[in-house]
Amino acid sequence: MRFIHAADIHLDSPLTGLGAYADAPAQALRTATRDAFTALVDLAINEQVDFMIIAGDLYDGNWKDHNTGLYFVAQMGRLNRARIPVYLLHGNHDAANDMTRGLLMPENVFVFGTERASTFVLDELKVALHGHSFKVAATTDNLAVQYPAPIDGMFNIGVLHTALEGNAQHATYAPCSLDELQARGYQYWALGHVHEYAIWRGDAVVVFPGNLQGRHIRESGPRGAVMVSCDALGHVDVHRIFVDVLRWETVQVDVSACLTFNDAVRAIGAALDAVALDKGADRPLALRVVVCGTSVVHGELFGLEHQLRAEVLAQVAAIGNERLWLEKVQLATQPPAQASSRSEHVEALDDLAEYLKAAQTDPDFRAGLQADLLALVGKAPAALHDSIPWFSDIRTGELDALLQEVRPALMAQLDKAD
Repeated sequence: MRFIHAADIHLDSPLTGLGAYADAPAQALRTATRDAFTALVDLAINEQVDFMIIAGDLYDGNWKDHNTGLYFVAQMGRLNRARIPVYLLHGNHDAANDMTRGLLMPENVFVFGTERASTFVLDELKVALHGHSFKVAATTDNLAVQYPAPIDGMFNIGVLHTALEGNAQHATYAPCSLDELQARGYQYWALGHVHEYAIWRGDAVVVFPGNLQGRHIRESGPRGAVMVSCDALGHVDVHRIFVDVLRWETVQVDVSACLTFNDAVRAIGAALDAVALDKGADRPLALRVVVCGTSVVHGELFGLEHQLRAEVLAQVAAIGNERLWLEKVQLATQPPAQASSRSEHVEALDDLAEYLKAAQTDPDFRAGLQADLLALVGKAPAALHDSIPWFSDIRTGELDALLQEVRPALMAQLDKAD
């Protein structure tokens, strides 16, 4: 027996982090969740699996229109023609009371009930699937304790949308413990809600497959579902299957050895080349470049932040935009420690640094600075107002970020002037 266990598909949920850029892969961003699910259905048909489980959050919420439902019905029709049944559970994002639109599904789609845990029995495979859909999104009861006892002589699968224990980054819907699941007497638990892959083996195999397609930089790395096989002796094998069509990655670039701005750009370009060769062969990558290390170019990087982003975009373009896309350049460098023996020049710079630091909390200085900057903003072309984040900070008087970024750049330029 073989089946696919998927969860957290979030059909038509937008990918975020690239859409603000004119050269972003608009088509890939718009259809990524659908394309990933289509690839999953393709695989299910090609592998002729016995059934598919979707453990909650098929949808990202109520449909804006019927197009999302029409797409899903079409994919279920493909599985129906291949005689592959689908067992569907509603989670917090597609809870029954939140889904005001609906369409009649093909006869191969079976939905777990919302009032109590329900069971589907597959006699030919000797499989029993038990599940309890969310009636409301904020389901905070422990649903696992309500699941029925296992059916003797059957391979019992529990389907559950839950935060489980120890997943504080996810809302604590349908909380339960791993010990509770192991004690239920099932052979497999098909979980959903947590977007990272995880597996625990004991009397039961407990699995989060992760979400099908990463939607932003916090959902980085390979994404997909799991293929589960069970032999005649009840041995369970689980392996991951990757169907994501655009993958998010963070690239750390250490510029400690760099002496100039151009050295740092070349180091970033070399890192991007390596990533493209290592990970970018089969699907586009959306990258966050984190520039780190203790370097003499620390202040210059901050001072030329917009130029640095343009240079990194140029490096990406040289590699090929069909392979790499830039999500963000994040600066996390540190200035080198200064020697204990200081010249008068260095001491003067230290005094200036302390003055600038103190000035950040001086209300008179801040008020005067804001007034001067507002005058400059007023003279800037209207087209720049939305493209430069500092403009809105200047108008509201939120100058902390601006002062923190300008100070190291100013100090670096003065230090170079010696």
